[in-house]
Amino acid sequence: MKIHLKIWRQQNRNTPGKLVDYSLDNIIPELSFLEMLDILNEELLKKGQEPVAFDHDCREGICGMCSLYINGRPHGPDEGVTACQLHMRNFKDGDTIYIEPWRAKAFPVLKDLIVDRSAFDRIIQAGGYISVNTGSAPDANTIPISNNNVKVAFEAADCIGCGACVAACKNASAMLFVAAKVSHLALLPQGQVEKQLRVEKMVAQMDKEGFGSCTNTGACSYECPKKISLSHIARLNREYLSAKLTSNN
Repeated sequence: MKIHLKIWRQQNRNTPGKLVDYSLDNIIPELSFLEMLDILNEELLKKGQEPVAFDHDCREGICGMCSLYINGRPHGPDEGVTACQLHMRNFKDGDTIYIEPWRAKAFPVLKDLIVDRSAFDRIIQAGGYISVNTGSAPDANTIPISNNNVKVAFEAADCIGCGACVAACKNASAMLFVAAKVSHLALLPQGQVEKQLRVEKMVAQMDKEGFGSCTNTGACSYECPKKISLSHIARLNREYLSAKLTSNN
């Protein structure tokens, strides 16, 4: 199949960027989207041109590095997958594919399709941790946890921090990401010590980074490759209100 690409090229965060046209022939449907970009870069290198910079690591939908805005959707047209899990069979012969980086004030473009997502790291550093005592680990069976709490906590912990929720939100809100990180620790006994301080600090850091407010449209959950539920945002709001009413911070 033949495809036409319109890819965002930007030298660095201080220079303007633009969409640049490319074409590829003989792309087989079994290729992953990132493998298609690999082929494009090989051709560019053969021509003595600079390859397209894009983030990737595991290519198994685990690390969240492959943050691409494809035809107006985070991670592309398929549902419940990351860009590295997207295959060319989702496109047709002769299609034009637009590839852009995440668009958010808190995610400045570093080069081409790579954005700086260290804002997420700083939110985690603000409160996404638990106290750990030295010594041998306690027996897990001595800490009773309801099956429902375990299920919901594991669902929240599925978040890979890719930033698709931010890219999907018209306000570039990070509420779903923060909610997932707060929720999975708030549901487990190990996370109770810092429970109130955690949610206050993480929400404060989220606001400091310049993320927008929640739009309540549900686009974040819909485009999330791990399908993190909006119910976690509701839990975040409850945890935050409770902390503000009872803490001294």
